[in-house]
Amino acid sequence: MKPFTFVPVKLKFVIILLMIFTVNGLHAQVRVYGFDELKPLLNQQNDTTYVINFWATWCAPCVKELPDFEKINAQFSAQKFRMILVSLDFKRSLETRLIPFVREKNLKAEVIMLHEPDANSWIDKVDPKWTGAIPATLIYNKDFRDFLEGSYTYDELYNIIINNLKQ
Repeated sequence: MKPFTFVPVKLKFVIILLMIFTVNGLHAQVRVYGFDELKPLLNQQNDTTYVINFWATWCAPCVKELPDFEKINAQFSAQKFRMILVSLDFKRSLETRLIPFVREKNLKAEVIMLHEPDANSWIDKVDPKWTGAIPATLIYNKDFRDFLEGSYTYDELYNIIINNLKQ
């Protein structure tokens, strides 16, 4: 029989902290995409309904509508549904602003940072009506496509999804 191994209290504390930060870090994973990497997500031809919201941490209306998007994401997550929150924050603020924001707000939806500085080269490819203002949201599946420049209310977002969700 091996003798009991004593682990000092300080070491236990450090191990617990590392575990907490590791778990929290998994929830705050943000991938950085260029537009070419994002583009395929804008035109999937399958039975999944996609909600792709363009936003930024510095945009008050964007931040205000995020709890409704999170609620929708939780409601439909078990169905043919995928929500992607595309942050337009500056890349230099990824570690200092975006990831802490995602952690603080406990965002569960997939978060992607779009790093494509020349917005004029890709905005029309998302939707020709888009002027570039945010928030902006694309909702689509293989039979339906809707784009809104501006904020959604929870009820508007819910009704669009429920009326177009593939079973």
